[in-house]
Amino acid sequence: MAQYIYTMNRVGKIVPPKRVILRDISLSFFPGAKIGVLGLNGAGKSSLLRIMAGIDTEIEGEARPQAGINVGYLPQEPQLDSSKDVRGNVEEA
Repeated sequence: MAQYIYTMNRVGKIVPPKRVILRDISLSFFPGAKIGVLGLNGAGKSSLLRIMAGIDTEIEGEARPQAGINVGYLPQEPQLDSSKDVRGNVEEA
């Protein structure tokens, strides 16, 4: 049986002033999984993705990829390098 390549266990995120963005999120992905993240504005989609990429580590619970797995993240409003084409900027993420 395949191992999970990414696991979140009881993850929570609170931002000032004590606003709960994510609460008790648990999920796991098998190799080759395709995922989508849907929700209303302010529901925590970007926060969830930043946590998965390891960019946001100020969380409750545990979020970790399997050893050797890297999670890439391209922000909604990235700082682009004008000397590179689209592919070059995305590959850098």
